[in-house]
Amino acid sequence: QIQLVESGGGLVQTGDSLKLSCVASGRTLSSYAVGWFRQGPGKEREFVAAITRSADVTKYGTSVKGRFTISRDDAKNTMYLQMNNLKPEDAALYFCAAQSVGSLRVSYTEASQYRNWGQGTRVTVSS
Repeated sequence: QIQLVESGGGLVQTGDSLKLSCVASGRTLSSYAVGWFRQGPGKEREFVAAITRSADVTKYGTSVKGRFTISRDDAKNTMYLQMNNLKPEDAALYFCAAQSVGSLRVSYTEASQYRNWGQGTRVTVSS
C-alpha cells in the first residue's frame, strides 16, 4: 500500500505563491496516476489537478487553470502543486491522491477514482 504525506501549506496573502509537496512511500510513485484535490469549509472535495504517469498530460480544475501547475519527480517519489496568484477562495485543505494504473497516459479527475489519499495540508489565503 502506498502512503502519501503532503507538506507546504501555510498562511499567505492574496497574490502570493505556494508550492505543495506530496511524498510517497511504500510503493513506487511511477506506477500511479496522481492528482490534487481540495476541500474548503462547508464545501465538497474539489478536483484541482491531475497528471499522468508519463507526466506529459495534465488536467486542471476550471478555477485554478492558468495559476496552478502540477508536476511529479518519480526519482524522488514526490509530486508537487505550484500555486501562483493565490486568492482567498483557494483557501482549503489540500489532498494528494494516487491510483495505480497500467497505462502511462491515463489521468483521473474524480475523487472516487483514487484509492490512496494523504491526510491533507491546509492553505489559508488572507485578503
